[in-house]
Amino acid sequence: MRSLLAALALSAVPLIAQAADPAPIEPVTVTDWKAVYGQIEARDQVPARARIGGTLVDLTVTEGDQVTAGQKIGEIVDEKITYQLNSIDAQLHALQAQLSNAKTELTRGEELLSRGVTTTQRLDQLRTQVDVLTNQIASTQAQRQVIVQQAAEGQVLAPIAGRVLTVPVTKGSVIMPGEAVATVGGGGFFLRLAVPERHAAFMEQGDAITIETPEGTAEGHLAKIYPLIQGGRVSADVEVKNLPDRFVNARVLVRLPVGKRQALMVPATAVTTRLGLDYVEVMEGGDKVLRTVVPGSHDKVNGVDMVEILTGLSAGDRVVTGNE
Repeated sequence: MRSLLAALALSAVPLIAQAADPAPIEPVTVTDWKAVYGQIEARDQVPARARIGGTLVDLTVTEGDQVTAGQKIGEIVDEKITYQLNSIDAQLHALQAQLSNAKTELTRGEELLSRGVTTTQRLDQLRTQVDVLTNQIASTQAQRQVIVQQAAEGQVLAPIAGRVLTVPVTKGSVIMPGEAVATVGGGGFFLRLAVPERHAAFMEQGDAITIETPEGTAEGHLAKIYPLIQGGRVSADVEVKNLPDRFVNARVLVRLPVGKRQALMVPATAVTTRLGLDYVEVMEGGDKVLRTVVPGSHDKVNGVDMVEILTGLSAGDRVVTGNE
């Protein structure tokens, strides 16, 4: 019985060694990342302009406020419009009095014509006078509507929905037609990058981008690369979901892929540190040997924390991980 157990134990040793024998490592393609700063910008920056000139008597927004499209954010009053309306109203009263008198004359003329006292020519003149006064009243009312519309255009409306970025005027200011009362940023927010031109050849639309925001790490993708190079830099836009828009033009740290290369990667659990030196355990001739290495940067490969080995290992080495 003892000899049988010993034979079984000896036969199991090669199987255990074979199962524990790790596969040789091979170079893998890794991405080189460059840390740059991106600037949070609004896709649309539209000024809310004054449509008439006058005095800004009301201003209901300040920098940072959220507004909706068409929301009233201020009011401009031109006192001349009030005087013009008073003048038009006086003209209307005069014309209406003249029209009332002309209609009375027309009625009297029709009665006289029926008695044969007046002529048809005189009656036609009275009818023409009534028509002229009626048209003059209609024209004056149309002019009044134009002035009323000018007064209504004193309301300054938000052109788009978004956040108020700048308010360059204050209540009581004298505003000229077309002058900006506020600037509204909307249409979504994105990151604008300015990357050195030497990295432009490695940038591709759709590349995954990592962003460090005050709320934590966020993921985005390279949405657009502009062909114009200015000051030795290439501009690019990065789309990021739920990008914080509390501070427009704020700078955030971005990790941008700028190239790919071959590297030897091992699981982070395979690297041990002793007395200030880093070691990796490898199989040599069936024995486990500690080899001194110089580790590099960490990266996630298929969800596993991997570390690059700069020196100390070669392709084909069999690395013993922490699980073996």
